Amino acid sequence: MSHPASPHGYDPDVFYAPGWQPAAPRIEPLAVVALPTGLLLGPVGVGIGAAALARIRRDGTRGTGLAWAGIALGVAVTLTAIAVVVALFVGRAATAPLPADVSEPRSAHARQLVLGNCLAELPDDGEVSSVRVVPCADPHEAQVVARTDFAADAVWPGQDAAGARVSRVCSPAVLAGDAPTEGIELVVWSPSEASWAQGDRTGLCVAATGEAVEGSLID
Repeated sequence: MSHPASPHGYDPDVFYAPGWQPAAPRIEPLAVVALPTGLLLGPVGVGIGAAALARIRRDGTRGTGLAWAGIALGVAVTLTAIAVVVALFVGRAATAPLPADVSEPRSAHARQLVLGNCLAELPDDGEVSSVRVVPCADPHEAQVVARTDFAADAVWPGQDAAGARVSRVCSPAVLAGDAPTEGIELVVWSPSEASWAQGDRTGLCVAATGEAVEGSLID
């Protein structure tokens, strides 16, 4: 059977379907998992994100952005965790008690001092942080001759009360019987409100000799 030609120049028996596109590739599951894993588990998220990228390249799946976001989060979380661990380690090292008589000169935080420590010199009045600790056989101008510690869970008592508490252990009686007392000044070091907030609970009685001496002032 014949049909008259279409006035538009195309055969009316030929049908044209609308154009179609192939289905979009699926999203790589590991890329989806990488994001929360990087946020919660740090380095694990980095590994999963890297595995997701490898699968995306191999299989042609989607999710490159998610995989990279998981890696970025994992790296950030890992670096943060490392910084926290280092800070905790340094903080503990800065407050770990010293031996009663150190074997060589060293700088230390005042909170590290224990009974018997000898100081190269007495710091100026005011808040004390770093001090120079030396063997007591070396020349030194001060020594810790008494120490008292407040309870770890104690409430800040106020500066006057804290000083009074330390003063009770800071008397000439703490010196050795044959130690010279002439020219020796006993100085009270008590926590300040700021150092108390940082965990300082140490009170010290420091004997200042006024000049360099050798040997210990206590038994």
